[in-house]
Amino acid sequence: MTFAARFRAVLSRGRLCVGIDPHDGLLDIWGLPRSAAGVREFGLRTVDAVAGRAGIVKPQAAFFERYGSAGYAALEDVLAAARAAGLFVIADVKRGDIGTTMDAYGAAWLTPGSPLEADAMTAVAYQGLGSLSGALALAEEHGKGVIVVTATSNPESIATQTAVRPDGRTVAAALVDDVCALPGTAGLVIGATVELSDYGLAPDGFGDVPILAPGFGAQGARLGDLARVFGSAAPRVAVHVSREILGAGPSGVIPAIESLQGELRSLP
Repeated sequence: MTFAARFRAVLSRGRLCVGIDPHDGLLDIWGLPRSAAGVREFGLRTVDAVAGRAGIVKPQAAFFERYGSAGYAALEDVLAAARAAGLFVIADVKRGDIGTTMDAYGAAWLTPGSPLEADAMTAVAYQGLGSLSGALALAEEHGKGVIVVTATSNPESIATQTAVRPDGRTVAAALVDDVCALPGTAGLVIGATVELSDYGLAPDGFGDVPILAPGFGAQGARLGDLARVFGSAAPRVAVHVSREILGAGPSGVIPAIESLQGELRSLP
C-alpha cells in the first residue's frame, strides 16, 4: 500500500493524531524528571494511553534530541513501542537538505528496521520539492511518507509561504501542486489556524493528498472548525492535538483522548 492509502485507512478508524511533545512544563505536570529518562517514560506512557483509542502519534524529535545520545535512545524506545502497538507513527523531524544529506535523513527515519523507523517523517522543501527526492524515493519503495510543511500560522512563515512566484502561484500553492503530482508518497502540513485563501490555496486543490493539521486545542483552532477550514478535504485531515491532551496529566490523558475522539466522530 502507498503511504496515502495507509493514511486513509488509519483515518477511517479516527482522525485524531496525538502529539508526543515532552517539554519541561509537561514533564513537571507529569511528575517526571527533566532528563532522557523522563522523556522516555513520558513517551511510553503516552503510547500506552493512545493505543486502542487513536491511530496516530507524532513524537517531536527535538524534545528528545536535547538530551543527546540518551535522548535518542529514549526516542528509539518510544518509536518502537508505538509501532509495536499498531500505531501509525509520524516522526516530527522537519528535515530538509539536498543530495546525499537528505538521502541520509530519509534512511534514518524511513528505512524498515532502522532504530528510528517511522511510518512518515515531516520535511521542509523550501529548497524545492526536488531536494527531497531521495527521501521520497525511499518512501515510495517502502510504503512510507514524507509530509511537507506547506502553510503554517507562525508569523515568521507568512511572507515566504505567501510570496507570489513568476507563474502567479504562491510558494505554498506551488508546493501543493508538486506534492499532488507524486504517486501517493507525500502529504501536506497545513495549519488549522490559517485562512487557506491567504496562501493562495483552496480545499479542492489538494487532490487526494493526506493532510496533517496542527493548531487544534491550545493553539486556538476548535474541532468544529475542521469543515470550515478544510472543506471537501476535511475527511483526509489528521487532527493533531498535543497540549490539550498531555496537559491533562497522566491520569487525564485517556479521558481527554476519548472525549476528543467522540467529538471528531460527531463531525462530518
